Order: sequence, then C-alpha cells, then structure tokens
Amino acid sequence: MAASICASGLKGGLGTSLSCIGGEDYAMLVKSSTGTSVRVASSKPMRLQPMMKNVNEGKGLFAPAVVVTRNIIGKKRFNQFRGKAIALHSQVITEFCKSIGADAKQRQGLIRLAKKNGERLGFLA
Repeated sequence: MAASICASGLKGGLGTSLSCIGGEDYAMLVKSSTGTSVRVASSKPMRLQPMMKNVNEGKGLFAPAVVVTRNIIGKKRFNQFRGKAIALHSQVITEFCKSIGADAKQRQGLIRLAKKNGERLGFLA
C-alpha cells in the first residue's frame, strides 16, 4: 500500500484544504511543517493512465504514408491537419444526410462508420 495522507485545515499557511497527497509530496509536506527531513517509503509506484491506441496502428493501405507524413511535419501540426480533415469530412456527411433527409441517429452512424473505415485503411495510424 502506498503512503498517503489526506489533510484539511493545516496550519502554517498551507491552505484551507488539500486533497490526498502521496509519495514525495507527503515527504515535502512533513519536512516543511516540522522543519526536519523525513523519508517516506512506498511499496508501490504511482501508476500512469493507460494511453488509448489504435488497434490497427501500422496496418492498412495508407498507414505507411500517414506515418511518414507525421514524421516529416511533426506530431502537433499533423494532429491539427488530421483534426481539420476529420471535421471537414463530418461536415460533408452532415450535408449528405440533410440532402437525403436522414435523421441525427443515421448521421451519427455514418460518422462512426467513416471512423471505422479510416482505421481499417490506416488513416488513423
């Protein structure tokens, strides 16, 4: 079990309420409040949130081109470009649905289908 403390209303100008503090933050809090150094050992390191990844990453007809383009122009600029392309495609789908009289549920289904097809083709690699 990791060492942690929950405190509220601490004296010494640390604020009126603090959320749970663990690990190094706890040791710094104890050191600053008592003036002496305290070493706190934790048996379990803090876990990072898992990153969501595309299951088809690196697969698909267009995946190599997408990866090369991302490496050339940089991740940030590439993601901005991808976001604009996805937004434009969603607008096209919306206009198509308006022209044929499809309701919002059908439009949402078409947008999801477009995303799945993009994953299979490698556009989201």
